[in-house]
Amino acid sequence: MGRLDGKVAVITGATSGIGLRTAEVFVAEGAKIVIAGRRIPEGEALAKQLGVNCIFRQTDVTVEARMQALIALAVEKFGRIDCLFNNAGGPAQTGGIEGLDVERFDAAMATLVRSVMLGMKHAAPVMKKQGSGSIINNGSIAGRLAGFSSSVVYGAAKAAVIHLTKCVAMELGESNVRVNSISPGAIATGIFGKALGLATDAAEATPAVMREVFKTAQPIPRAGLPDNIAQAAVFLASDESSFVNGHDLVVDGAVTGGRNWSQQQQGYVAMRKAFDQEA
Repeated sequence: MGRLDGKVAVITGATSGIGLRTAEVFVAEGAKIVIAGRRIPEGEALAKQLGVNCIFRQTDVTVEARMQALIALAVEKFGRIDCLFNNAGGPAQTGGIEGLDVERFDAAMATLVRSVMLGMKHAAPVMKKQGSGSIINNGSIAGRLAGFSSSVVYGAAKAAVIHLTKCVAMELGESNVRVNSISPGAIATGIFGKALGLATDAAEATPAVMREVFKTAQPIPRAGLPDNIAQAAVFLASDESSFVNGHDLVVDGAVTGGRNWSQQQQGYVAMRKAFDQEA
């Protein structure tokens, strides 16, 4: 405990999943936090649970004035901002390129990319003035390789987040402000239910199902959990990562590492059988 003692953080998308768990872990590690989300009851309940070191502000992260106000609130209440975790997001339209709706495409890009840009834009001057800070953007393995999302739009948006992270890291690093991203793999959250059209409440009840679905997706024999991403965020927010900048930290149990060992061996067995039959 205490890895974030004295630090002030802003966490978007904090009313469920990765954001909620990150808020809990940050406070446990000594941080004061301002959390944002669209759902007021859930946000207020979390702030009450976490106590005086947590403030909730209902926020639409796609609106510049709201994001600017969120950053200003952290400075007003706690005097500084040491970490911004641009975590807010959501699913995007599924299906092939021919069926994409332009308005839904633009809405997804606003939620997934514009919000990240806005957070960095308004945190940057505060952190540069301080001479320190850590910005963390939530990427995805779908932004690194095609075929890891049901939505080509989501994959494209996350690729933009990862590259935008690197571009801004090169700029702000000169002011001792670090900018990194985290790319989760198969993490058991409600986003998959939302992508399939479930209502929010129903989707938030699906992580237990996703744990079963994803337990063989990667060499590590279980699904990823929100806590795995929260712990990665603690590392990037802490002084332990003071020389890490412009990096995309992949937390995926090696699902993007290549073909699983057991599948590879099964392929060899099938090949040998085929050779025997031909002989």
